[in-house]
Amino acid sequence: MRYFTVVLAMAVLGVGVGWTTPIHTEEPIQDQKVLYNGVRLPKDWPPRMEKLTRTPMPVPYLEHPPEVVPIDTGRQLLVDDFLVAQTNLQRTFYQAQYHPACPVLKPDKPWEKQPGPPTAMVFSDGVWYDPTDRLFKMWYMGGYCRTVCYATSKDGVHWEKPTLDVEPGTNVVWRASRDSNTVWIDGQEKDPQRRFKLFTTSRSEKGWVLSLFISGDGIHWRGPVAASPPIGDRTTVFYNPFRKVWVYSVRSSYPGLGRSRLYREHPDAQAGLNWQREDLFLWTGADQLDPHNPNPELAKEEPQLYNLDAFPYESLLVGLFSIWQGDWRTAGKPFQKRNEVLVGFSRDGFHWHRPFRKPLAGVNETPGAWNWANIQSCGGGCLVVGDQLYFYVSGREQNVTGQNTTGLAILRRDGFASLDAADEEGFLTTRPVRFSGKFLFVNVNAAQGALLAELLDQQNQPIEPFTKANCEPIQVDKTSVQVRWKGGEDLSSLAGRPVRIRFFLRKGSLYAFWVSPDRHGASYGYVAAGGPGLPGPVDTVGSRAETTPQSAPATSAQP
Repeated sequence: MRYFTVVLAMAVLGVGVGWTTPIHTEEPIQDQKVLYNGVRLPKDWPPRMEKLTRTPMPVPYLEHPPEVVPIDTGRQLLVDDFLVAQTNLQRTFYQAQYHPACPVLKPDKPWEKQPGPPTAMVFSDGVWYDPTDRLFKMWYMGGYCRTVCYATSKDGVHWEKPTLDVEPGTNVVWRASRDSNTVWIDGQEKDPQRRFKLFTTSRSEKGWVLSLFISGDGIHWRGPVAASPPIGDRTTVFYNPFRKVWVYSVRSSYPGLGRSRLYREHPDAQAGLNWQREDLFLWTGADQLDPHNPNPELAKEEPQLYNLDAFPYESLLVGLFSIWQGDWRTAGKPFQKRNEVLVGFSRDGFHWHRPFRKPLAGVNETPGAWNWANIQSCGGGCLVVGDQLYFYVSGREQNVTGQNTTGLAILRRDGFASLDAADEEGFLTTRPVRFSGKFLFVNVNAAQGALLAELLDQQNQPIEPFTKANCEPIQVDKTSVQVRWKGGEDLSSLAGRPVRIRFFLRKGSLYAFWVSPDRHGASYGYVAAGGPGLPGPVDTVGSRAETTPQSAPATSAQP
């Protein structure tokens, strides 16, 4: 596994300091909306920026975090300092690893092979686990820019292309001159005939437009039930359940930045497509920290933001940034564009923190590689499969006439980043947090060391019996393990009270923590595109979820 370590600066709230952290705001509190995590949004939302630049986006909630952070929603990932008051641990970011079966989907049907290069790839589109029939389901581009095809799997690795009746004898479920698509299984939809939503960018008399089709089974589609004004072709959509809005990630071209993103949100997926130009907000683009093409011929090309997909995972939004690094055809070679998928995180749904600029899923410029260039993410983001996250991405062979296929990249659950200790014991003290649950859980690798925890009161004193001295050492590598103390493990007596959690770690890595209402460790956070044993978009079952056996170990995401 590829990983990169960054030393954390000591945060402003030290041990022994009082609880008087101010809430910095330019507006009266009554004019603000408070989110599930304590972040306050201004009355005027989304924020309207005057311009986009190559300066990394500022993140207000990290500059001025809440005085107390509610942690009832989801596992609390340690990808930033939002929850960190003080620590001497080091932060490590990770790249996903490609499964040795890659590519897991290839163009092997006649309708996938012509016209144009043979194609069976997600171009956003969608990969989901559907709990209604316990199947992995993939919607993908079959035939270059021609169709949406449908495949199913029992394990997420081996895929079947069923014979359907939309175009008899094929697995085609939708056909038009298409570019980018997003398929979303809407866990909030009350009408079963609208449970599946297909947002497609296709050509019309106006040019490229974003249209919405609906379905009760993901196979037979009705519509369009709505269409947008003219847009850029690589436009995608995602649902933000933290604020209950659909977000339209609209492709644009901004002077000096090239490919970039406009933002549109609306609580109704269909009505949201009826927008005016003033309803679109400047959002984000590639910045000065994004990677340049390592090849000398294209090294001077300024990176651009080719696409931005996003999805809810546990307690935050994860953004998949397809960063364009040049087109080989500008260098006189018939090669593919170079795109790699990088990752970002948002706790308010608009501002992105992007501390890691290595690819989550990268290219492999070895001749004959399935992912020589143009890696693109899928709609839904990832799936939770036992202790792992499954990311499906497209990859293209070197020549523009080569195959376009779909690969699978794997990451540890919650494994975007960890806080690490070496031989000498380190510590992490959280900001004040508030919870209503009973049992503290962690995702930790301390098989060669140990993790301990204690809870602190408003004077930063340990609360009996939840002290370091009473804590039973955790010496395992598990994505969900309960923290216990001699004389007590039920934290319900502290529910609703601001407390801090202090972790002590030796020779190990801490990925996440959370307080669950039950002993199974259900996080009540969001689980992206679902997974085996998960009954819906929220983890309500914890360790009771079924797991799919791993068919083989993964290999590195980078050459």
